[in-house]
Amino acid sequence: MAETMQSLDQLSAMKPAAPEAPKYEKKIDKQGRSYATGKRKDAVARVWIKPGSGRFTINERTAEVYFARPVLRMMIQQPLIAANRATQFDIVCTVSGGGLSGQAGAVRHGISKALTYFEPDLRGALKKGGFLTRDSRVVERKKYGRAKARRSFQFSKR
Repeated sequence: MAETMQSLDQLSAMKPAAPEAPKYEKKIDKQGRSYATGKRKDAVARVWIKPGSGRFTINERTAEVYFARPVLRMMIQQPLIAANRATQFDIVCTVSGGGLSGQAGAVRHGISKALTYFEPDLRGALKKGGFLTRDSRVVERKKYGRAKARRSFQFSKR
């Protein structure tokens, strides 16, 4: 009995080490830029970031021209504000598909991913803000025998 007890003590002493958190590396191309793809609804945004003065170009237009509504401009600035990097990066985006709201969400997602590729230490702050999660909600398809995705045709007894 003493032998088994001794071996159980040895067994508990041999606990495996806790798994380490994965180490993320910088992903930068030859021009010193970091690239990521962001998606939301039907919109897809390709985002390049590089150190600079804070210029924001979307489809070869400034952010103020492309996203005229202040809510959309605020939305695309959120990851930079959360990371305290508001004027440290020049951002170039090409966006296609969807409407303006979906495109702004796609740009926000792409900026967040590109920031984590450029500075892996920012991952915690961006993850906590929910900027790295792809919002997978899309429009539900229309079904046959229905007026829309879920709405039935108007019922009539006669």
